[in-house]
Amino acid sequence: MIQSLLIAAAGEHGLFDPLKHAVNAMTKPAPFMVISMTVFALMFILYKWWTRPAVFGAIFGLFILGYFGSMGDANFRSIVAKPDNVPITIMVISVMLCIWVAFRRAALNDSRVAAGLPLLEEDRDDRVLVWPDLVYTELICLIIATAGLTLWAIVSKAPLEQPANPGYAPNPAKAPWYFLGLQEMLVYFDPWIAGVLMPGLIIVGLMAIPYMDTNPLGSGYYTWRQRRFAIAAFIFGFVILWVAMIIIGTFIRGPGWVWFWPGQTWDHNVQVFDLNRDLHEYFGITSAAGKFIFGGAVVTLYYLVAGWVVHKLITWNEFNRKIYERMSLIQYLTLQFFLTTMLALPIKIILRLLPIHIKNVWVTPWFNV
Repeated sequence: MIQSLLIAAAGEHGLFDPLKHAVNAMTKPAPFMVISMTVFALMFILYKWWTRPAVFGAIFGLFILGYFGSMGDANFRSIVAKPDNVPITIMVISVMLCIWVAFRRAALNDSRVAAGLPLLEEDRDDRVLVWPDLVYTELICLIIATAGLTLWAIVSKAPLEQPANPGYAPNPAKAPWYFLGLQEMLVYFDPWIAGVLMPGLIIVGLMAIPYMDTNPLGSGYYTWRQRRFAIAAFIFGFVILWVAMIIIGTFIRGPGWVWFWPGQTWDHNVQVFDLNRDLHEYFGITSAAGKFIFGGAVVTLYYLVAGWVVHKLITWNEFNRKIYERMSLIQYLTLQFFLTTMLALPIKIILRLLPIHIKNVWVTPWFNV
């Protein structure tokens, strides 16, 4: 009965049409990126407020109501209910809850440190033996997870399609959900950058973190004040540049990899006529040498400006300056390279999504950036 009411309310000229139109307006490419970055910044500034159980409970409740209430819309329901996309719902909810738990404990620890009280992890003796306590807990979790996966496999059939056929390609042709972030990056970068260079930098960057991080604090307990830079960089890379890309690729990219709003019908006949132009075209540069020199100068200028901004972020207070002074030149330059390169991804996305539709900044005979 409830589902019938939701379907009736969300149908054509339904009660929720104004809300749906508002959501569609906010999820246009440019506003979506601006809203995402704004929420990202406020998450750190107001972390002691939104992590309160009552506040987060209200936010989470509204999200659940809006997310599952939107199932009344046939277009949204057809996307979310696909067996391929069930993990996306689990991922979104899990990420929200895990981030809240971490920031809530960080807020409590920061308040206790400011008041001269011991950390939560130090104020109680909850140590247990690996055997039998930890092993029993892990065994119970293993049984529950196995039962859940078995029930999931029974209820939601595996989305098996016909054998591979070179004469037929589904539209949209999407990678598994955990690779949709890379597929979304293919819109903004050349294949070798999105498919080879970026994943390689992610892996190398994760391997290099222990060698670049010289902050001795924040080990073994939750905190934000003592690990601002590291936590912000990780959350930015994971949530904004990975989870958000997966969500876009799942719910917003439709046939032809066209940007469809969450409540918009996927139309296989829709064609996009955006005129993508390289940056040098706006300056009338036509020679190959001019393109190479101009693009290289722009990229170099970006790294200089972004490096200066990152340096100011690293040394913006006394605590960060002490961490900076502990770093060697190699550690500092490595950190600068990875951070400025990571910041280049959303900048390139915004340049492509804005009305100017810049495709490449640096065009060469060998690669395009």
